[in-house]
Amino acid sequence: MNRLCGIIGYVGESPALPFLLQGLKRLEYRGYDSSGVALLEKGDIFTFRKKGKITELEKDLNEKKFTATCGIGHTRWATHGIPSERNAHPHVDCQRNIALVHNGIIENYRQLREKLEKEGHQFSSETDSEVIVHLLEGEGSPLQRILEVVKKIQGSYALAILFKKEPGVIYGVRKSSPLILGVGNKNNFLASDIPAFLEYTRSTVFLEDEEIVRITPEEWEVFDFAGVKKEKEIFSIPWDPVSAEKGGFKHFMLKEIYEQPQVLEDTLAGRINLLKGEVVLEEIENLPLSFSRVTIVACGTAYHAGLLGKIYLEKFARLPVEVDYASEFRYRDPLVDENTLVVGISQSGETADTLAAIDLACHKGAQLLSICNVMGSSLTRLSQNVIYTRAGVEIGVASTKAFLCQEAVLLLLALYLGEKRGVISQRELLPLLQEMTTIPRHIRSILENSDFIHQLAREFYLFRDFLYLGRGFFYPLALEGALKLKEISYLRAEGLSAGEMKHGPIALIDPDVVSLVLVGKGVNRSKIIGNIEEIKARQGKIIALVSGKDREVEDKADRVISIPDGEETLSPLVAIVPLQLFAYYVALERGCDIDQPRNLAKSVTVE
Repeated sequence: MNRLCGIIGYVGESPALPFLLQGLKRLEYRGYDSSGVALLEKGDIFTFRKKGKITELEKDLNEKKFTATCGIGHTRWATHGIPSERNAHPHVDCQRNIALVHNGIIENYRQLREKLEKEGHQFSSETDSEVIVHLLEGEGSPLQRILEVVKKIQGSYALAILFKKEPGVIYGVRKSSPLILGVGNKNNFLASDIPAFLEYTRSTVFLEDEEIVRITPEEWEVFDFAGVKKEKEIFSIPWDPVSAEKGGFKHFMLKEIYEQPQVLEDTLAGRINLLKGEVVLEEIENLPLSFSRVTIVACGTAYHAGLLGKIYLEKFARLPVEVDYASEFRYRDPLVDENTLVVGISQSGETADTLAAIDLACHKGAQLLSICNVMGSSLTRLSQNVIYTRAGVEIGVASTKAFLCQEAVLLLLALYLGEKRGVISQRELLPLLQEMTTIPRHIRSILENSDFIHQLAREFYLFRDFLYLGRGFFYPLALEGALKLKEISYLRAEGLSAGEMKHGPIALIDPDVVSLVLVGKGVNRSKIIGNIEEIKARQGKIIALVSGKDREVEDKADRVISIPDGEETLSPLVAIVPLQLFAYYVALERGCDIDQPRNLAKSVTVE
């Protein structure tokens, strides 16, 4: 099984190998257990596979000279079949007439494999993917073979396929796993994600479920699983190719943290009218306001953004809000109907559980809204309404700038709905909007003084247990801060509502535990200071995050991180940045692979 793998294909007038290797490097965030390429050269298929990161494959290929202008590549995140050269892609059929790469899960592969082995097919790997290439053997044109095979396989898959009998052609197949066509000038690309070919073209075609694409250097055509030709729209992606480079930073994650002031300005651009004191969301101006409640579905970091969105929507729009893990929502019989607005949040727009949750909500008659970063992605095509976060390309596996932009969009949505529903007046709205425009400047001030956060990391990186405590607006940040530390440093970190400390977690406190306490200015301030006292009494280490100068907390905590003072409602947009930096610098001091943390990949595109 290959849940999160990256696929790249190239066909054109130039040698394919450099494009394939560069594309794989751009996709390595999707998996880095092994990699491989297949080239169709002089009537033969040549395959090269290597365990480990793309650099290992590149070393093997540096000495080889290939003129092939057609090829496919794959970088793997393993779930079934150990990471090894044997289990790496591409896979070939018995006669080496077909080569294939796969992202997804073939659910009935065991039955298919048993049948194929009885027929005499020889398997060389433990993967589910290999059954597909053996099924493709047989009489008929490549398209006919594909149409036959998709009737037999069950599950999710994105495929890129080479056939020796049809040189200079790549076939792509999609079902429930992302696959995108990049349209160039006398060259075309096939990939799991846009960054793989963004350097060469911004023109893209998003394949839908149960679609097949046939690609040559000069043309492409799309068919459905019945073999009927389809018309497709070409999207122009506004991302700058330079954004997919590190730009002098040591890691993509650090670059993306430092991009946050700019991407936040991009997110807010045109959406705040200070003259009229209103939020402008033209994307959803046709959204009916007949719903009486909201359900937010998301996974991981996006789920934490959703928790903050719940607070915003309840406060400013006075709507009851539930926040659900998409993976749980889809397996219940959730109480959503035509009176419910279901909001799906996903950076990529390809998160399988979130897509399934939105699809379920659609069948139940709910109104749909997606908050997403990628134009034309599956989530945006499922939803009647879309608000784009405008975060640009995010390569680091641990999400940073996407989360900030999701926070901002959810706040804008809450204020917009509050105004439309008559809950909040323009007089109340204007000061909030004015202060929102200052947030990028506050974030820049934190980034300019990041050396202090690095110093803290040097002081605490040898500790193995961390608690993140927050209340109100800061509770979702406590969860997200802990997740960032876990993702990239592999330390035990738990985010908690500070009010729950006495209900069990206080038993964890001792001199070897570090507590990051997020201190707000609202009604819970005295109570969270009480938490600090409780931790201090048990000799726990305390890093406190405060707004402005806070002498009371400074006297009690071991170390204090101060963010610019401001409206508490907006403080999460600022406070998340030092938490991201702390996680980054701890991981740096521990020597961890920050951009490619173990066992993780950027997008979970199948369950």
